[in-house]
Amino acid sequence: LSLDFVLQDQYDIIDKHTQSGLDLVEKYVKFVKERTEIEQNYAKQLRNLSKKYSPKRGSKEEQECRFSNHQAFLDILNEMNDYAGQRELIAENMMINICIELTKYLQELKQERKMKAQQYLEGTYKQLDNSKKRFEREWREAEKAAQYAEKTDQDLNATKADVEKAKQQAHMRTHIAEECKNDYASQLQKYNKEQNQFYFTDMPLSFNRLQDMDERRIKKLAQGYVLFADTERHVMPIIGKCLEGITRAGTNVNERNDSVVLIEQHKSGFERPGDLEFEDYSQGINRASSDSSLGTPKGPLELLGKNKNKTFRLFNKKSKALTPQGFTHLPPEQRRKRLQQKIDDISKELQKEIDQSEALGKMKDVYEKNPQMGDPASLAPQITQTAQNMERLRGELNKYESWLAEAGGRGDSIRYSTHSLNNNGAHNPNSPGAISDDTDSSQAIYTEFDDEFEEEELAAPIGQCTALYNFPGSSEGTISMQEGEVLFVVEEDKGDGWTRVRRNNGDEGYIPTSYATITLNK
Repeated sequence: LSLDFVLQDQYDIIDKHTQSGLDLVEKYVKFVKERTEIEQNYAKQLRNLSKKYSPKRGSKEEQECRFSNHQAFLDILNEMNDYAGQRELIAENMMINICIELTKYLQELKQERKMKAQQYLEGTYKQLDNSKKRFEREWREAEKAAQYAEKTDQDLNATKADVEKAKQQAHMRTHIAEECKNDYASQLQKYNKEQNQFYFTDMPLSFNRLQDMDERRIKKLAQGYVLFADTERHVMPIIGKCLEGITRAGTNVNERNDSVVLIEQHKSGFERPGDLEFEDYSQGINRASSDSSLGTPKGPLELLGKNKNKTFRLFNKKSKALTPQGFTHLPPEQRRKRLQQKIDDISKELQKEIDQSEALGKMKDVYEKNPQMGDPASLAPQITQTAQNMERLRGELNKYESWLAEAGGRGDSIRYSTHSLNNNGAHNPNSPGAISDDTDSSQAIYTEFDDEFEEEELAAPIGQCTALYNFPGSSEGTISMQEGEVLFVVEEDKGDGWTRVRRNNGDEGYIPTSYATITLNK
């Protein structure tokens, strides 16, 4: 029993130690799983944050990205989105290389840890103990039978048959006891042999095997510890590039270029207004409205303001318009930009038609050379339509290029005169009031428009605005307003900082958007 206790004690120590190691592996796997969940949630929150602050396609914020400080912020959002992807990669690699791998290895260790040698030795010892107890019991019975036979032999009253029977019984018990003795000796020899085998061979091998298993477990767990750091270290170069991208976005901000972009976007081409002249009321003469005034001449829309009951086009019925409808009320610089954009769009469409025409021509040649592939006549409608489209687009392109030349060839402001165009729409340098190209724009002569100008249908107002500041409206295409004045909005800001408004009397023009509080109709 003492040996069995020692044996059991040793195995209990090994059992508790190895089980503690397996528990640690399970605990570490659980720890890494929770870490991966944190990484995944972190990455998800980063992606949502980047998406939340990213401008929507076609929005005003996206248009603001032409400025370097806005573009830099967008670059930072993109880098953060890439950074989130690396956090997701960390979580994925930790799950595959640590959690799944260690869980699989843990199951193998549990199977290997099962010990059978101890159970077999305990069974052999029980057999030995049973044979020993049986030998002890039978030997006592044999002694009792021998004592009874001797007593019967000495008893004078006992018959010879009783004595013979008692001796036979004693002899039988002695024989049984001898057999039990031999069995006990055999079981003892067997147990001692197996015990010797166990303690000197099986147990050291078993313990060595468990030691090897536990050391392999420790080594595997240590590799998992290292992978915990290496998994993140592996993506550090890419994370470093993301951070470098954020730094680069900050260093790429150029405040001077942003100012230039803003100026180029919103410059109107208007002339600076001239000085206001002194109005001598004591002599009843309004110098500012005198025909001989030397001040800055009024622009066309200001002159049109005199006709409060009619709104006029800026073109003579008999002449071609210098700019198409929809462009006339734009400030000069913005007008040129819009015309150039229109020319670019038409050029792209024209190029598509040219490519289509060339393709149809090649296909027709193939059909003519190889009639089995198709009928050349079947391409005639498409070729005709393409030619018509090309002719139409070339006409539009020439028209817009002439308008752009007119808008860009007259300096910072376009000067109109009712007599500067002849009946054919050509410029007549000898006509009264015509302005030569070398005439200073500040000395441009504006004449009043006569009844030959077409009436323009008034556009329905789309809202109202209230002036926050006084605005002189002394440049071409603008309209003056006083602080607190309420005007109708007929065209909202197109991104160039100007809003088109109208008074009750029909006067229209542009005002700076930032100079008024604007409310559009819903």
